[in-house]
Amino acid sequence: MALVYVTREIVGDAMGRLRAAHDVVVRGKPEPAQPEELRAAVSDAEGLLCMLTDRVDQELLDAAPRLLAIANYAVGYDNIDLAATTARGIAVGVTPDVLTDATADLAFALLLAAARNLPEAIAVVAAGQWSTWEPTRWLGSDVQGATLGIVGFGRIGRAVARRAEGFDMTVLATHETPLEELLARSDFVTLHCPLTPATRHLIDARALSLMKPTAILVNTARGAIVDQLALGAALRAGTIGGAALDVTDPEPMPPDDPLRGAPNLIVVPHIGSATYTARARMTELAVNNLLAALAGRPMPNPAR
Repeated sequence: MALVYVTREIVGDAMGRLRAAHDVVVRGKPEPAQPEELRAAVSDAEGLLCMLTDRVDQELLDAAPRLLAIANYAVGYDNIDLAATTARGIAVGVTPDVLTDATADLAFALLLAAARNLPEAIAVVAAGQWSTWEPTRWLGSDVQGATLGIVGFGRIGRAVARRAEGFDMTVLATHETPLEELLARSDFVTLHCPLTPATRHLIDARALSLMKPTAILVNTARGAIVDQLALGAALRAGTIGGAALDVTDPEPMPPDDPLRGAPNLIVVPHIGSATYTARARMTELAVNNLLAALAGRPMPNPAR
């Protein structure tokens, strides 16, 4: 039996299979471990089941000489130094294809919430300030028949496009429409591309300046795809109409982050995959990856 360290409590019956095969230690705290804590925890581990918030770098690998397999509890793997793991012969796996519908649902929920000013309207009722029906307050944007720009047309981007069909939206996507044209024509822009050196701060001050002053930006991909300083400035200047974010850079935003307090902004705490079905399936795939690698077999869902 191998020692497997799991960096956070996770849901799903698959953990029972992991515990039946190996010695499993689960960190019981809700917040991410500090780097020094994580290094100490994996010093004797042969398997690691980690979150996207856990940085797996050369320093951590040096502290874990017995490590053979890493299961990342995410579709992506930008938190892992793949060059370093490859050099060590450590298998790395991910959980693809299980977040698509949950994340696409959230992207559309954020789009609708921003379009119809739902947070502001909810806050008015909660504060006891709703006195009457008012013909000129809480006016939002039409979604039906609007133009939706999708940046990144992978599984999630395509799922969002399918949802847009129900609203008779005109869909533009970067696989066939240049980004600048997409930004200029869209009433809503939703981000679904991976975070790479080429997409870091893809949505910068210039990109935001190309958008309509009424347009709404939605990001459920990775926070660093958006230049948050530029986004805050654009919202305050009215360059765009609003933004709805499931992801930020960093996460969570520090109390003094310049984006905090910007008008027409919705931020939720990275809940794109937060359905029981999606998370349980993520657990199943992560466990499958670990069980295979620790038995000397290829991971069914390797990082690349």
